[in-house]
Amino acid sequence: MTDLPRLRLKAQEERRLREGHVWIYSNEVDIAATPLKAFEPGQQAIVEDSKGKALGVAIVNPNTLICARLVNRDVVHPLSTSLFVHRLQIALSLREAWYPEPYYRLVYGDSDGLPGLVVDRFGDYLVVQISTAGIEREKAGLIDALVKVLKPQGILFKNDGKMRQVEGLDSYVEVVYGEVPDRVALRENGVAFEALVRDGQKTGWFYDHRESRARLKGLVAGKRVLDVFSYIGGWGVQAAVFGAAEVHCIDGSEKALDQVMRNAALNGVESKVQTLQGDAFDALTALKQDNERFDVIIMDPPAFITRRKDHKAGLQAYRRANELAMRLLGRDGLLVSASCSMHLAREELVDIVRASSRHLDRQAQIVHHGHQGADHPILPAIPETEYLKAVFARVLPI
Repeated sequence: MTDLPRLRLKAQEERRLREGHVWIYSNEVDIAATPLKAFEPGQQAIVEDSKGKALGVAIVNPNTLICARLVNRDVVHPLSTSLFVHRLQIALSLREAWYPEPYYRLVYGDSDGLPGLVVDRFGDYLVVQISTAGIEREKAGLIDALVKVLKPQGILFKNDGKMRQVEGLDSYVEVVYGEVPDRVALRENGVAFEALVRDGQKTGWFYDHRESRARLKGLVAGKRVLDVFSYIGGWGVQAAVFGAAEVHCIDGSEKALDQVMRNAALNGVESKVQTLQGDAFDALTALKQDNERFDVIIMDPPAFITRRKDHKAGLQAYRRANELAMRLLGRDGLLVSASCSMHLAREELVDIVRASSRHLDRQAQIVHHGHQGADHPILPAIPETEYLKAVFARVLPI
């Protein structure tokens, strides 16, 4: 057993861990026996129950509500280069079984046994985001492990996420191995893209909606499509490639929309694609005033509910967005209503679609539910690992 310090839990507080969860909250710790203030952010410790029985090794941050996260239930092997290699090999085997090309989320945090770590793979390039002090503290071992397992041409640390502030970590973007261009190539559902890995959102691409975007094939041929909150065209460009007659992409970022057109050109569909920069709600209102109509509308906004206390306001934003979209749908139109808000339950999104359609004297038929892909695996014991949802709804007049 290692000589790591101990973090003792109060009586009966180990139940969630035994059931498979990996988070420990500060109010679950016996601070009389093991004071949290004795730990440094990112330090590793052996977690034990109130009777002193070891439960596993965790990375600790005494300054956060989630003060510890298990990284291994085997206390002999703390977080190290060798454990990174082991976890990466297990993660890689899953992705290679599901995806024929090396474009996917390679590491999805807790689900892959590496809390606070995201690694997106773009062929020979890796984009990494670290959001816990424990992973940050061991980043040299992480880099060594990534090089050993993947042999990439370059690794970019895109460490500028909001969660780093919560953990007390600095924000930075840095190439830590080899070279990484500003744009990297990927393929999704047979469609070619470039992702903006340095200046784009998150890691530069959102692999999570891959399966839902694939469902557009066969549904958009000859249709007029509107992609709201389009970013760089993940939905819209694929719709154009899948046979849409025309595609309109709305986003607030001029740089993102420039990349929409680059991605459309990569696939020879730039003549079908148009862009509109501006606030999505304002743009939808203006389109309605111009009496525009679309056969298919994709509504894939950023998370409107990032914290529990934002729930009420977020629900209103989702409701407003969906109603505005439905007002633009032609007869027998299809709405794809998506959400990446962990704090919005799937049932709530369905109810938003129901309520929006009824408010407009229309009838919604749910024809498909979209989920996150296999490269975003869900741990049943950790409901927080399931966050993505997409509702495909046929909207009919009464």
